[in-house]
Formats: sequence, structure tokens, C-alpha cells
Amino acid sequence: MKFKVFLLALAAVALLMFPVWASANNPNTVIEENERAVATLDPAWAYDTGSGQVLNNIYDNLIQYNGVSVTKFLPMLSTNVPSVKDGTILNGGKTYIFHIRKGVYFHNGDLLTPEDVVYTFERIVIFDRAGGPQWMLAEPLLPEINGSYVDSITQWAVKLAGVKSWDDLFVNGTRTPKNAKYKKALIDAFNLLAKDFVIKGDEVIINLPHPYPPFLSIICHGAFWSSIIDKKWAKSVGAWPGTADTWWLYHNPIREKDPLYSVANGTGPFELERWTAGREVVLKRFDKYWAGPAKIQYAIIKVIKEFTTRKLDLLRGNADVISVPPSFLEQVANVKDVNVSKSIPVLGIYNFFFNFNVQPHSKFLYSGKLDGNGVPPDFFSNLDVRKAFEYMFPYKTYIKDVWYGQGIHPNGPIPKGLLGYSANTPSYNFDLSKAIEYFKKAYNGKLWKIGFKVAVTYNVSDKTMQMAAQMLSAYARKINPKFKVVPVGLLWASLLDNQVSGSMPIYALDWFADYAGPYDFVYPYLDSNGPYGASLGKNFISLAKKEFDPLVTESMKVTDPAKRQKIYEELNLLSYKYATMMWLIQPSRQIISRRWLKGLYPDNYNPMFNKELLFYKLYKK
Repeated sequence: MKFKVFLLALAAVALLMFPVWASANNPNTVIEENERAVATLDPAWAYDTGSGQVLNNIYDNLIQYNGVSVTKFLPMLSTNVPSVKDGTILNGGKTYIFHIRKGVYFHNGDLLTPEDVVYTFERIVIFDRAGGPQWMLAEPLLPEINGSYVDSITQWAVKLAGVKSWDDLFVNGTRTPKNAKYKKALIDAFNLLAKDFVIKGDEVIINLPHPYPPFLSIICHGAFWSSIIDKKWAKSVGAWPGTADTWWLYHNPIREKDPLYSVANGTGPFELERWTAGREVVLKRFDKYWAGPAKIQYAIIKVIKEFTTRKLDLLRGNADVISVPPSFLEQVANVKDVNVSKSIPVLGIYNFFFNFNVQPHSKFLYSGKLDGNGVPPDFFSNLDVRKAFEYMFPYKTYIKDVWYGQGIHPNGPIPKGLLGYSANTPSYNFDLSKAIEYFKKAYNGKLWKIGFKVAVTYNVSDKTMQMAAQMLSAYARKINPKFKVVPVGLLWASLLDNQVSGSMPIYALDWFADYAGPYDFVYPYLDSNGPYGASLGKNFISLAKKEFDPLVTESMKVTDPAKRQKIYEELNLLSYKYATMMWLIQPSRQIISRRWLKGLYPDNYNPMFNKELLFYKLYKK
């Protein structure tokens, strides 16, 4: 406590050393500083918030969110939001009609056309880069295979050709089809996608092969992979020309060799002035923006890794808005002319994952045996062990002391604010007596007598998850000195590699909404084919196939919100019953800015913009 008081006093002294300007610097420019570098400027590649923020300011989508709602929409590049009521959603939720806005300019002077919309959606599906966002459009736009959604166009090409894998279609080391049959299969796979789209005058009619309830959310502004791009311009810089007989040449490119990697041409309120990779992006107002020009002339996003530097730039007036970790909020909370907006809702969850079957000989298992010096690979297949861990974590203390109260304790895979969430779903709370009860039941009492040693892994740069791992370790030791939960920090790339390979027995990760729909959470967390579920071991996959997969699939087959709500509530209850994951926190967002910056929260915010800032409505006063 004394050390904390000393740090706060030192911070106060530091504030006195730097003037806090009362009037706005650079009234026509807004400068944001955060720690998130841009990975790419291609909407079809981007799947990160650093790139997403830039793209959301450069590009528009067909529709946009209505204020803070995640279920209501407004027109954008489409002059209508399709609905059953007005006859623009037909055929049981499979046909969507969009009226494309006339007179909209791209930044290079080209006019928006319906062909640009079709090209955008076709391109993202054929682009299909490894680990990318393409699955969100592939699932609604491509026909199912054996009753399951198709996440990649390659699945249809492989099926139609009758081969085992994508690489079997091509001459070794090339993108040249081995024979005419395989080339035809590739073309036929594309035609399955192309037949979804009909252009009729200024209308784009999209005929999905099956109903897909969250389709509008997936193409809404904020889902930057669905940003509408200029077909003519894209072709001119070397992107896919839109032809069925060449699409595979543009599939899964190397990021830096992607023609749209470092260039941009949208219809949004700002155009790209300059991108210095790893350092900053400069955006310039687009005066021909269809909704009217922005109030500021320039928006600058700087990558500043150190919080202290960001804070000092804010105090000096060299930055208008900065990112601040929750643990540092006290340093800016009571500073003159600095505005702190806290507890802003976002759609995301941090959690610990249990791997039911770790790869044998993993170093994170230590001895790999139940001998007091390790754990067996199937340690977390034991329900009593999982429940004991669930009760062993101090959720309320973690949220209060580590996140400074900036979040809530989730009760399942669906965050508060989405269809399917229910406050009545039970949750595991901190209860050491129950943790002891389940530890003593596990392995018929053997675990309690001999103890165990297991690694809990996390992203080494994420201090909030480091603290979570340390808390878990401390309480395990408190329960029984023979219980050794060892916190191990890994570099981000290494953490992801070990997650995919199934090498970590218990690890910390998170999931933030790709779009505002519960399927985007239950699928990755609980489905046997989900990004997380598929890597949690054969015993989890077996459980998921029996208990979770049928409900996850059913949730997308019905369109009645009340029926979907019941399905998702059942999934939440099953997740609780089987103690599938430890749900730590649904965090909230903080926006820290100079008070001269206007048009921020709540005027210019939606929960889907978890970390991204939109500059269009901002101004200084």
C-alpha cells in the first residue's frame, strides 16, 4: 500500500511539471495515441483492431449501426436497411435487396456502382487468407456440405474435384491446376458463390443458399472486412480482376505482397494521406463524402507503446485522446481539462481455457503424470478438477483490484448486451470450501494426497492476465501446499502456436465480437469445429459433438428471436454444467481525452467498436 501511495504522489508531482493547456492545439486535427500498430490496409486481410480503426474511417459499408444499438441499423451505402416489413427480405430470410446509393464518390473520383458491392463480397470469399475473417461471409454465402456450414471456398473446390486437400488440385509448388477436371471444379466452386448475386438497375439482390440470422450484422459498418471497395481501382493496382477462371491465383496471398496491403480507396469520410508502418497513419478529410464533410481536416493515429509517453503527450496537448490501461486510470482521473469516460460497454470476454487432452510430452505438463510433479494429458477431462478450478478464482477481487472495477463477471460464453444472455444463468463464484470439496473428490482422493504441478500460460505483455494467473497460483497453494499452478508468460505468437497445437493445459485468452451476434461467441467457444473448441482435445470435441454442436447449429436454423434466446440460454446452462471454461471478465472500455475534444462518447460510440475510434463526428471546442 505504501508503495502504491508513493507512486501516486510521484505521478502527481510529474503532472505539475507539465502545463495542461486550456485551449485546443491544432483545432483542425485530432491526434490519437494508442499501442496498436496497423497490420494491413486491405479490408479482406484485416482482422485486428489496429487495422480496423483505420479502415472504418476510410471505408463505408452497406449499412451502419443506429447509435448505441447492436440490433438496429441505418442506411449507409445502401439507401435502405432490408426488412421483411418492407419486402426487401424475402424467401424465409434468404433473399436481401439493397438499393445502392447514387452519386457516391470513391476517394480517387470513381463513382460507386452495384458491381462494386458484388465484387467486394466475392473477393473476400475467394481471398480466404489463413486465419482471416472470410468464414463470416463464406458461411452465409456458400451452400452447406453435409448439413454443416462451409468456412472456406476451398472446401467446395476439394469436394467437387473429389480430392483430399486443396494442394492436391495443383501442380506441386504452383497454382496451376493439374488437369481440366480440377480447373472446372475450381470454376464451379466460384459459380456457387457468384449465383448468389443479382444486379437489377441500382439494386443488389443477394440470395443466400440458407437463412443466416446475423447476416446484416456481418456486413454492417464496423465489420471492416465487408467494407465496399472500388472494383475498377482494385483491378488497376493488381487485385483479383473478378474472373471465375483466375480466382485461385488470388487466394490466401502473402500479406506484404497483397496489392491492397499499403493502399486504400474508399467512400468514407477520410482518405489515406500517409501510412508509416509501426508508427502512424495520417488521414485527410474527403470533402466529397456523400454524407457531408467531416468537421476536422486531419486525423492522426500514432503508435506509442509506452503509457507514460502517451500520458505526457496528452498533458502537453500533443495528443487529444489516448489509450489507458485500467490500472493507470488513477493517473489521469482528476487532471484538469482531461475527460475520463469509464465503464463503456463492449462485447468481449477474457477467460481461462481448459484443454481436455494436452499433447503428450508437453513441457507445460511437467512430469506428465499424476505423481505430484506434473499432471497427465487428460487432467482437465476430469469434471471435478475443472469445477475445483472454477471455485478457486477470486472473480470479484480480480475485477476490482486488477481492472479497477472496469468490467463485470460473465456467466457464460455470451456477453451481456447480446441475444441469448440471461442474468439468471448460474455462474461459478469464489468459494474455497467448494474448491476443496471437488479437489478431494477428483481421482478418488489421490489428487488431494499427492498434489500436482501444472503451468498456466498467458500473453506475457498482458498484465491483467498475468495477474489472473498469479491469483490462481496463489489460491491453489493456499488450498494445498502440494498444488503448484505455475504462471508462464509467452510471447503472443508462441501463445497462439501452442494454442493451435494443443500444448497448453490451461491458458488465458479472450474473444471479442466479430459481429453483434451470439453465434459469434458460442461457435468459437463451444462448437467442436470452433477456433477454440477444435483445439481443446478429443474429449472436449466428443462432449461438444454430443451436447453443444446440435444446439449451436439449431440456433442458426431458426429466425424467431424468442426461440433463439431459449437455445442460447440452454447452451449457457450446459457450459455451466460441464464447467467448460473459466469466465473471468467482460471488460468495459475507457476513453481518455482532452476536454476540448467533442463528439466522443456517448455521441459517437457503439459497443461493436471495442477499441476503434471514429473521427467523422469529432471536433474541437
